[in-house]
Amino acid sequence: MQRFAGRTALVTGGGSGIGQATVLRLLAEGATVGAADVSAEGLEKTTALATETGTGGRLSTAVLDVADEQAVRNTVDLAVRGLGHLDVLVNAAGILRGAHTHDCSLELWNQVIAVNLTGTFLVTRAALPALLATGRGVVVNFSSTSAEFGHPFMAAYSASKGGIQSFTHSIAQEYSKQGLRAVSVAPGGISSGITNGIGTLVPSDIDWSLLSKMSPAIGEGLGSPAAVAGVVAMLASDDGAFITGTEIRIDGGAHQ
Repeated sequence: MQRFAGRTALVTGGGSGIGQATVLRLLAEGATVGAADVSAEGLEKTTALATETGTGGRLSTAVLDVADEQAVRNTVDLAVRGLGHLDVLVNAAGILRGAHTHDCSLELWNQVIAVNLTGTFLVTRAALPALLATGRGVVVNFSSTSAEFGHPFMAAYSASKGGIQSFTHSIAQEYSKQGLRAVSVAPGGISSGITNGIGTLVPSDIDWSLLSKMSPAIGEGLGSPAAVAGVVAMLASDDGAFITGTEIRIDGGAHQ
């Protein structure tokens, strides 16, 4: 499929996990992609993977901390100028930090909110003029199953992802008459840098049985980042033309 031939996309969090898989999927379908990530090493890996598949010529990268307002403005502006126009924005950048809520420091809370929620806002705000100029711009934001289901020890993360869903609904309505679509994906039980390292991101003394609901009901383990990337590509393409102001849960039936 070449659903994105002649179209452009900017993907944050493109240096690892689901963000990286999304970059590679959009490239495979013909898009010209700008990938941003806080990790230069991660972006180098993404570039190497794209080069292996013969799509690296349509990929540009930029190191970016999405919580840095001025850096976001500069990076998005440069990306749009380099791409020529912007059809799709995918906000995949995010972090997870866990704590017993009664022990959660304001520093930890603010860090998670700054990257996940404020970062999504900052990048979207900077990209909106270019997205609206196309008359059919698409924003795909990354929420999580934690936004709607109780994931203990992740209060800051859950709050940030719930905020992303509300933000997505708001802009979907606000810019609907200008052709913009905005959708959230809510992954759960996906193998990524966050989930694979969860043991080091939550307190060591937690009751792991409280996290049992996060296990997929189908398959034999965690889902792949590629499974989420496929849904993102559908939503961002014309196949998702009648989908906006909602969220799509991708969790292998873990939260039925």
